[in-house]
Amino acid sequence: MSLRALPSVDRLLQAAAADGVDRTFGRKLTLQALKATLAEARLLIRQGGQPPAQAALLAAAVERLQGWVAPSLRPVINATGVILHTNLGRAPLSPAALQAVLEVAGSYNTLEFDRETGGRGSRQVHTEALLCRLLEAEAALVVNNNAAAVLLALTALARNREVVISRSQLVEIGGGFRVPDVLRESGARLVEVGTTNRTHRRDYEDAITPRTALLLRAHHSNFRITGFTAEPGLEELVDVARRHALPVVDDLGSGALLETSNFGLAHEPTVQESLRCGAALVAFSGDKLLGGPQSGILVGEKASIERLRRHPLARAVRADKLCLAALAATLTHYLRGEAQLEIPVWRMIAAHPDDLRARASAWAQRLDAGEVQPGRSTVGGGSLPGETMPTWLWTLAAPQPNLFVERLRRSPIPVIARVEAARVAIDPRTVLPEQEGALLAGLQTCLKISA
Repeated sequence: MSLRALPSVDRLLQAAAADGVDRTFGRKLTLQALKATLAEARLLIRQGGQPPAQAALLAAAVERLQGWVAPSLRPVINATGVILHTNLGRAPLSPAALQAVLEVAGSYNTLEFDRETGGRGSRQVHTEALLCRLLEAEAALVVNNNAAAVLLALTALARNREVVISRSQLVEIGGGFRVPDVLRESGARLVEVGTTNRTHRRDYEDAITPRTALLLRAHHSNFRITGFTAEPGLEELVDVARRHALPVVDDLGSGALLETSNFGLAHEPTVQESLRCGAALVAFSGDKLLGGPQSGILVGEKASIERLRRHPLARAVRADKLCLAALAATLTHYLRGEAQLEIPVWRMIAAHPDDLRARASAWAQRLDAGEVQPGRSTVGGGSLPGETMPTWLWTLAAPQPNLFVERLRRSPIPVIARVEAARVAIDPRTVLPEQEGALLAGLQTCLKISA
């Protein structure tokens, strides 16, 4: 059939205007969608298909427009039991942090304004005093993530000089972030010492030369080396460095401020411990065990922080107003001693198995489907590798569990679940209380489809 059977762009545009499509999506975008839809229809006809009716063309254009403007970054329900799920945005913020972001984002603010003098201020003041008071540090600097924090520290302190690090600490974390690559980009020269499984104090001492700028420790945050192993502790590393008038930079990664062993987990080195051991700089993430927004935090000696603050790279990696607002609110929870109650990550870690069983049982009763079974949750996010926590799961023996999980992902608020032992598994530990209604609605829909 002839291509002439298709309506013109102008005719479709008039029909779209009559239906209010151009008011919803704008004339320019509507025109682009109509042209793309007609091009698709022409291809269909050339391949022997029938020309779509005008109403069908208009509906296809509207569907295309909706796809174009639909946000790809959207909330999901994390039912996986992985608390710091890197693919799902890691740490959700506390209500106070969310409110702080909303207030700052919706109005002008004092980002770089000094209320006392009426002149320009520093954006760092909004978090530095909180960090110093909380961690008893001399100074602090916040950048946009921990990779940037490490890069800035190495660039400012060790460019064109040597950085000594144990071979066992040349780690790679998610997204291809590799310590050797960061060292190379900073302009520092990597000096590896020791072996994969054993590094001794003397290895560091033998590697120090007049060109050495600092000693670097990178915490094994996302893996473990077991068996015949040895590695100097941070305190011993600091002693070696001080004997040669060198600083130690400690890349902690997760940056725990609370003692994880109090929650039945292995001990995760804290920022406070690193500072007490004498590290000149400690770098850690804001959106992992700290439970705040994505950010990289540097704390330590004032002289070292000032060198970083004055470096040109500091502006390129600085944190924005929304990050600083959320981080300040999160740090305030720690100062008030309420982190376990107010910060979602720590509420999840501290959740009692009996409470998790009660939630899963209530879901099974409301849905009149599924069973409650014991399971394990994990911290995730490159923190506490291999550590798990007891939990209770709502599980379902669906005929096609993978298809059921796929349908859950297509819910109005996507539900991200897992398949365990050929059953759909939902872990209440990581389901936020305010999302329970949407979770149950998604499960009910999928149960009806599967019936």
